[in-house]
Amino acid sequence: MPVINRIAGFADEMQGWRRHLHQHPELGFDCHQTAAFVAERLREFGVDEIHEGIAKTGLVALIHGRGKGGVIGLRADMDALPIEEATGADHASTVVGKMHACGHDGHTTMLLGAAKYLAETRNFTGTVALIFQPAEEDGGGGGVMVDEGIMDRFKIDQVYAMHNAPGFPAGMFMTGPGPVLAAVDTFHVHVKGVGGHAANPHETRDPIPCAISIIQAVNTIVSRNAYAGDELVVSVTQIHAGSAENVIPDKAYVNGTVRTFDPAVQDLVEARLKEIVAGQAAAFGVEARLEYDRHYPATVNDVAKSEFAAEVARDVSTQVEYREAREMGAEDFSFMLQARPGAFMMLGQGVDSAGLHQPDYDFNDEIAPIGASYFVRLVERAQPVE
Repeated sequence: MPVINRIAGFADEMQGWRRHLHQHPELGFDCHQTAAFVAERLREFGVDEIHEGIAKTGLVALIHGRGKGGVIGLRADMDALPIEEATGADHASTVVGKMHACGHDGHTTMLLGAAKYLAETRNFTGTVALIFQPAEEDGGGGGVMVDEGIMDRFKIDQVYAMHNAPGFPAGMFMTGPGPVLAAVDTFHVHVKGVGGHAANPHETRDPIPCAISIIQAVNTIVSRNAYAGDELVVSVTQIHAGSAENVIPDKAYVNGTVRTFDPAVQDLVEARLKEIVAGQAAAFGVEARLEYDRHYPATVNDVAKSEFAAEVARDVSTQVEYREAREMGAEDFSFMLQARPGAFMMLGQGVDSAGLHQPDYDFNDEIAPIGASYFVRLVERAQPVE
């Protein structure tokens, strides 16, 4: 694997950074310790500017190259998940109920490795903007950073990010043109009836049958309302009602997720949910309220930038897959790609790795130098010194 020699030389240091981050996970926008650790490393590297407190705990660091040129953005996410770790590793999370189960500790480490090398060599023109982002898992920190003006403030004209991919060979790169990850929406249904003694159901308006009928109808949206060729997932993930065997509750709650690529399909799902909830409420004589939240848009790669990213990846790995391939997962890097052209890349984590968002997942430290080398080559090839 043609990793940059200098980066391979400090791979053990990168492993130390990553395992420190893994032991100290933070959630959402509250990445205070993580951001402080990142800023401390960047100061040690001698980056030119560090701008903190963006999207609460995000930061952007600038490294200036040799002479005038554009500004290329490289993004890493920093937040963890509310999961109790089960790896048993020596570097396991020290925070109860929180762990880096998606590899954001590794993403941050790869960008730090690239920063260390780029600050030393500066073998590029213009500027590289290192974007360390909170709240990817929940909160849309990428969108908040865009809304707070990072693209204009730092004059970023192209932007790139990377995510590890369990189940694929370590060091394998994968990307493609156009949409690569889905838009994600969330729906909440609140059913309000009249509770009472379970021995006297005729005196109640039971919300549970209504909630069940809503779920059954929701599960027909994909099979009976959407065109068979549309890429659509509608999943009910929670139902809550009742607290005792002899009490009919007065309320029920249904929650789920929607994944789409086409805004017209997204509109269809929201419209059908409204009709289903209203219709079933009327049928069962209860009240029901729908909340439909549109979260992250689809992650759409710029065609030319994705081709360039794949070409750069071939400098680093012999395993590069470039094709149209859509996944139903979602990413808030989508907001940055709406603001500027760029590409989202997947990097194989290992075929035997536990899956993302699982308590036995751990980032593979062996791929960190590969990812850091890819980030460096992106900068050097996008903004070469003549």
